[in-house]
Amino acid sequence: MRPADDVVDPVQLRRATLASSVGSALEYYDFYIYGLASALIFSPLFFTPLGASGGLIASFATYGVGFAARPFGGLIFGYIGDRFGRKPVLLLTIGLMGTASFAIGLLPTFSQAGLLGAVLLVILRILQGLGAGAEQAGATTLISEVAPVRRRGFFAALPFVGIQVGTLLGAGTFALIALADKNILQGWLWRIPFLAGLLLVVVAVFIRLRLNETPVFKELEKHKNVVKNPIGELWRTSKKNVLIGIGLRMGENGNSSLYSTLLVAFMSAKMGVFPGDKFIGPAGLLIAAGFSAVLVVLFGALSDRFGRVPVYRYGALFQAVIALPAFYLVALGNVALIWLVMSVGIGLGVQAMLGPQCALLPELFGSRHRFTGVAMSRELSAVVAGGLVPIVGAVLLAMTGNSWLVLGIYSLVLALISFVTTFFTPETRGRNLLLLENA
Repeated sequence: MRPADDVVDPVQLRRATLASSVGSALEYYDFYIYGLASALIFSPLFFTPLGASGGLIASFATYGVGFAARPFGGLIFGYIGDRFGRKPVLLLTIGLMGTASFAIGLLPTFSQAGLLGAVLLVILRILQGLGAGAEQAGATTLISEVAPVRRRGFFAALPFVGIQVGTLLGAGTFALIALADKNILQGWLWRIPFLAGLLLVVVAVFIRLRLNETPVFKELEKHKNVVKNPIGELWRTSKKNVLIGIGLRMGENGNSSLYSTLLVAFMSAKMGVFPGDKFIGPAGLLIAAGFSAVLVVLFGALSDRFGRVPVYRYGALFQAVIALPAFYLVALGNVALIWLVMSVGIGLGVQAMLGPQCALLPELFGSRHRFTGVAMSRELSAVVAGGLVPIVGAVLLAMTGNSWLVLGIYSLVLALISFVTTFFTPETRGRNLLLLENA
C-alpha cells in the first residue's frame, strides 16, 4: 500500500480540521455547561427533596449516566464508521448531541413538574452520551487519516483546539450567568447556555456535509477490505491495545473531569461564604482553556519530534508530581492560587497527555477496525475515569468533610495509572495508517 503522505489532500485536510474542531467545540461546550450545571445549579432545580449533599450526588449521577452511555454510542457509531465510512457518523453524532442539549434547556424543574424533569434529564443525558461516544473518536480518526504522516501529531491535535473553544464558550457563559441574581439564575437564565448550543450544531452540520470520505476508508473499499463485523474483529485482535488506550486515558480524562467538575463543587462548598463564589470555578476554567488551546497543539507537535510515548509519559509524571501540592493550595482559599492550579493542572498536565494522544490512539489500531478501537478505548475509559470521578469524589468529599486530600490522592492515582501504561505502549510515530494490522 502507498505511504500515507501520498494520499494527503490539502483541501480535505483543511475541511477535516475545521469539521473536527467545530464538533469538538460542541461536545466540550455541552460537557462543560452540563458539568458546571451539575456542580452549581441542578441540585436545587431537579433534586430538591434530597437536600444539598444528596442533591449534589444525584446531580453528578446524571452527569455520570452520560458517560455510562458513551461506550454504547462508541459501539453503535464505531460499527457504522468502520462499516460504512467516517463521514456518516460525524453527521449523526453531532445532530444527536446538539438536539439533546437543546432539549435540556426546555425541561420543567421540580417546582414545575415534580420528578418528571429529573427523569427527562436522565433520558436526554443518555442521548447526549450516545452521540458523544463516537464524536471524539470520529474527529481523531478523520484527521489522522488525512494528515501528513510526519506532522500527524500536530494536525491531529488541531481539532482539539475546538475542545478549548468549547470550554471557553461553556465556562465563559457560566462565569457570566453565575453573577446574576440567584432567583433569576434558577428561574430561567440557566436554560440559555443549553438552548444556545443549537447554533454550533447548525454550523457543524453545514461544514460536515462538504467533507469527503477519508483516503484510508476509500482504500479499504477499493481493495474490498471493509470489515463486516468490526466489533468482533476488534475483540479477537485488539484487546491489548484497547486496554492500553484505556490506561493512557485514565490520567488525562480523569484529571480533566476532576479539575472541571469536582474541584468546582469542592470550591463552592469551601468558599460558599464569599460573594461570587460560583464565578470562581468557571472563571478558572476559562483561564485554563486559554492556555490549553495553545499547549495541546504544542504537545502534539512535540510528539512528532520526540515520539508519542515519551511526551505522554512525562505529562503523566508531571500530573502525578503536582497532585498533592496543587489541591493543598486550592484548599487555602486564595482565588489567584486556585486559578493558577487549574491553569497548570489542565493546561500543562492534561494537555501534555492529550496532545500526543490525538494521534496515538488512531495509530494503535489497524485500518479495518480503527474507528471502533479508538471509540472503545476512549469511551470505556470515560466511564471509569470521567464519569465516576465526580460521583465517587462527591461521596468521598461528603464522608471526609470536604478534605482536599481526597482530590489530591484521586488525581495522583489516575496520573500514575497512565504513567505505568506508557511502559506497555508501542511507539507509533510515523506509522502508515493504511496498514490493516495493529501497532
